[in-house]
Amino acid sequence: MKALILAGGSGTRLKPITHTIPKQLLPVANKPILFYVLDQIREAGITDVGIIISPETGSYIKEALGDGSRWGSRITYVPQSEPRGLAHAVRTALDFLGDSPFLMFLGDNLVEGGVKSFVQEFDNHSPDALVLLKEVPDPRLFGVAELNGKGKVIHLVEKPKEPKTNLALVGVYLFTTEIHRAIDRIKPSGRGELEITDAIQKLLDMGKDIDSHILAGWWLDTGKKDDLLEANRVVLDSLLKRDVKGEIDSTSKIVGRVEVKEGARVENSTVRGPVSIAEGCRIRNSFIGPFTSIGVGATVEDSSVGHSVILENSSICGIERLEDSLIGTRVELKKADERFKAVKLFVGCDSSLEL
Repeated sequence: MKALILAGGSGTRLKPITHTIPKQLLPVANKPILFYVLDQIREAGITDVGIIISPETGSYIKEALGDGSRWGSRITYVPQSEPRGLAHAVRTALDFLGDSPFLMFLGDNLVEGGVKSFVQEFDNHSPDALVLLKEVPDPRLFGVAELNGKGKVIHLVEKPKEPKTNLALVGVYLFTTEIHRAIDRIKPSGRGELEITDAIQKLLDMGKDIDSHILAGWWLDTGKKDDLLEANRVVLDSLLKRDVKGEIDSTSKIVGRVEVKEGARVENSTVRGPVSIAEGCRIRNSFIGPFTSIGVGATVEDSSVGHSVILENSSICGIERLEDSLIGTRVELKKADERFKAVKLFVGCDSSLEL
């Protein structure tokens, strides 16, 4: 079995940060999202991995992942000239996929517990496709599945105005080679894309067998700022363990599950977990509150930060209360006057702000 990761999207909902960082490489708990995806694929026993990349961001992804040896995997990069839908991405990867069944995984999604059991279920029952589903409060935003009493998929529709169920397609799929024949029989949707939902529906029309697996744990789609902050919160809350390797002075307090990497220094500050502080950070005279990740080489001084993601080499100084914020790389935030008590920011890379 092979794996196909889709990492070619432009990340328009996360601009301006995604002008310089692919959305799939944005960090959750100080770890790029794609790293979690590759970890889960490796845990499922799949080592032959294809990654769909775009001309705009492909070089960044290649630099971050290399040849895959970090995961004991072999990575093949598959350029997609333009984003024309998930089914088009599968068609683009046909030479890589060949006659192999494959796991397809959207590169900006995270699922609790990984996909090992999902892959085993596919191997044990040998359907033509197996789709991962999750109950959601507003299924109108997703592809939606209808099931029969045995859990078989009987109908799929993309973003229905009046959904018949609340079961959304998560963005993790397992396919046999039958999916290629289905893709060859569909036409572009109203937005000009070859939809994977249409291709799976075509499998049904062809009389093929499609099983479902309903995810009990969390599913995180990190395509927007608030989604990324929520993913950071959930992962810190679920997975972070106390691990203090950096330097903590005698006037500082580390409370709860806090990760302080080697080379980081905390001075006269309180850090209340869950919090991840990366290598080379400097925290001085500050309070770092729960659900915060601070990237490599960042500095926080005379400030209070909570429920935020701060990317590498940024500087925050004199900010009384920074919350619910996503700060890009090399951003400088500093207090200029006393008019504002609370600040909420979504700031792109290479910015300089006075507040």
